[in-house]
Amino acid sequence: MLLQRIQQQFIDSADLKYQCAQALAPVVEAATNAVLASVTGGGKVLTCGNGASAAAAQHFAASFIGRYDRERPELAAFSLSADAAVLTGIANDFDVSSVYARQVRALGQAGDVLLALTTSGNSPNVLAAVQAAHERDMTVVALTGARGGQLALLLRDTDVHICVPHDLAARILEVHHLVLHCICDGVDAQLLGLPDVSTPHIESDS
Repeated sequence: MLLQRIQQQFIDSADLKYQCAQALAPVVEAATNAVLASVTGGGKVLTCGNGASAAAAQHFAASFIGRYDRERPELAAFSLSADAAVLTGIANDFDVSSVYARQVRALGQAGDVLLALTTSGNSPNVLAAVQAAHERDMTVVALTGARGGQLALLLRDTDVHICVPHDLAARILEVHHLVLHCICDGVDAQLLGLPDVSTPHIESDS
């Protein structure tokens, strides 16, 4: 029984990714173009999320500052969930819902991108971060699930909404990880051209 359940997890994950391939590809392309325009124009990407989404946001920032798959110049990205002193200080002195918004208002500038991840679309601190990003005239790239929750209602026409059509957080997160990899790969392809398949692949610990 356990073996079959494990196999079904793989199948369910693959099926959802297959279903999303055509539906989400155009908005992932739009997100990639927004991120590329920002970092090549002197801007940066601020990332945020909670729990597993925070880890995904940090992974994206690491791939931008370091590398995704190929050597290239560093790209500006900053994870708003990475500094425990800042997070706990803001939560203690103000409230938990403002832990990202205050950082966005402090660090964000016009032309920057906020990459916001929330599987439900209803995380109060992420919603507040989106509102703060709009105050700073930033573009928001939002990764959500289900029907987008309250976050979908906050987004502007200039923002990009990548909504995974599923209700299970684990499945949504799996697609979010793939989307983030697609954005990294798309930016690299635009900056460096298509990879040379004859070049040996360099393994990364991340």
